[in-house]
Amino acid sequence: MVRKGNPETAFEIRDVEKPKPSRHQVLIKVEAFGLNFADVMARHGMYREAPPMPSILGYDVVGRIVEIGEQVTDLQVGQRVLALTRFGGYAEYALTYSAGAVAIPEEMPSGVAVALSTQYATAYYCTEVVTTLVKGDHVLVHAAAGGVGTALVQIARNKGCVIYGTASASKHKSIIDQGVSYPIDYKSTDFAVAIREKVGNRGLDVIFDPVGGLSFKKGFKLLGYGGRIICFGASSLLATKGNIFKLLKTVFDFGWYSPVRLIGKSQSVLSVNMLHLADHRPDILLQCLGGVVDLYKKNTINPVVGGEFPVTEIAKAHHLLESRKSIGKLVVKW
Repeated sequence: MVRKGNPETAFEIRDVEKPKPSRHQVLIKVEAFGLNFADVMARHGMYREAPPMPSILGYDVVGRIVEIGEQVTDLQVGQRVLALTRFGGYAEYALTYSAGAVAIPEEMPSGVAVALSTQYATAYYCTEVVTTLVKGDHVLVHAAAGGVGTALVQIARNKGCVIYGTASASKHKSIIDQGVSYPIDYKSTDFAVAIREKVGNRGLDVIFDPVGGLSFKKGFKLLGYGGRIICFGASSLLATKGNIFKLLKTVFDFGWYSPVRLIGKSQSVLSVNMLHLADHRPDILLQCLGGVVDLYKKNTINPVVGGEFPVTEIAKAHHLLESRKSIGKLVVKW
């Protein structure tokens, strides 16, 4: 990325020196990389973790190991892997630590692999580490047609949960096919009112929210006894770009939550940042990556690929992701 703003001008293909792995890293020849909404936020200058420009964005890649560091013992040159990087994924060669890569079958489609490495690993962490879903739980998944949303729906479905999902009306058939029992058009319906009519005073057991702001505040009020709300993003901030008043309003819309209030109903507010988790707990990241590959091999999950683009059409892919019209994972191939 060479400048902020429109994807047609934000990205350029440039020649740079091939990176060299350190002792605990592997170098991957990239087949394809995935897009994430954090990339859109970075392009608009709203993702503080993004490296300074010119920079190479990207978290998730699939490819083949071409070089390993001297301390790497669990991976080998020639293995096909899915991997998470700390940026640098939008490249022909990408580096990651060995704890951020796992071997995959030769026949696994590249789109499926990159979906597993970010979206499904995030969903796995949310549902297997942060909280535990049990049969009969009433679960709300926001952005249920997105990459993480699809993964969460599939996992919750396999655990026997009752699933509410927000998505535009055109995506309702898709999310019903994945396992959503009660689709809600967030554009025309107040999801909080619609769900309250269904659950009454019982409330929801778990909410997965990548939107934040007022969505988070409304969701919290829907929680029943023992309810948990898990925030893994704040896409609502994108609408505040360049407007400090809108930004402050969105921040305040989250609300304030006292531990005393939470204890009274055994409720929890939890949050997820996979980038920082990978930095400080690579062992958990590796557990998640291995876990989703195992679930895929057992046909328990089936990632949805919403589009594949050549690298020359990366701007088109970014436009589709930002439009919120895509379903599942968007993939860019070299």
